[in-house]
Amino acid sequence: MVGEMIYKFFDTVKKFIDQIKADINEENLNELINAIQGAKRIFVMGAGRSGFVAKAFAMRLMHLGYNVYVVGETVTPRIDKEDVLIAISGSGETTSVVNISKKAKEMIGSKLVAITGNPNSSLAQMSDVVVLIKGKLKNETNEELSQIAPLGTMFELMSLIFLDGLVAELMRIKNLSEKDLAERHAVLE
Repeated sequence: MVGEMIYKFFDTVKKFIDQIKADINEENLNELINAIQGAKRIFVMGAGRSGFVAKAFAMRLMHLGYNVYVVGETVTPRIDKEDVLIAISGSGETTSVVNISKKAKEMIGSKLVAITGNPNSSLAQMSDVVVLIKGKLKNETNEELSQIAPLGTMFELMSLIFLDGLVAELMRIKNLSEKDLAERHAVLE
C-alpha cells in the first residue's frame, strides 16, 4: 500500500509522544524552568540534527524575550557563571557537546542542562538538570523502528516537541500571547 510507512511513522510518533507525556518528571521540569528563568543569558547547543533542534528552541526563546545564543555562531559571546547552557544530545556522548559542556560547567561555573536519551551518559552525569527524552539512540538495535525512523530521528523529534511544549509553558508563566511573540519575529527574511 502506498503510504504504509508514513502511517506507521505517524503511529510511532504518537506512541512516543504519549510515553514522553507519561514520563515527565515534574521536579526536573521545575528545575529546567527555574534554570531558564534565573539565567542572565541562555546558551543552547547540539550537534547535527540535535543542533537544528537547539536552534529552533533558541529562536522560540528569543521570541519569548530571553537573551539567548547558539553555541558556535560567530556572534555568540563568552558564557559566564550567571548563564545556563542547554546541551542536546541523544547519546549524551557526542564529543563536541560533552567537551563544551564540561568547559562551561567546570571551568566557567555555568549551570548545565542536559536534554538526552541517556541518563548514564557523560553529559547527564555532569549536568545540574537532566531532562530525559526517550528515543531510539543511534547505536540501538530495533529493526522495525530503524525502518520507520532511522538513527536519532525519534530523539530529535521528541526533543523538539518537548521543547515546543516548554515554550507554551513559558508563555503561560510570562503571560505572553502569540502577538507578543510576533513582535520579536524576524522581518528581515
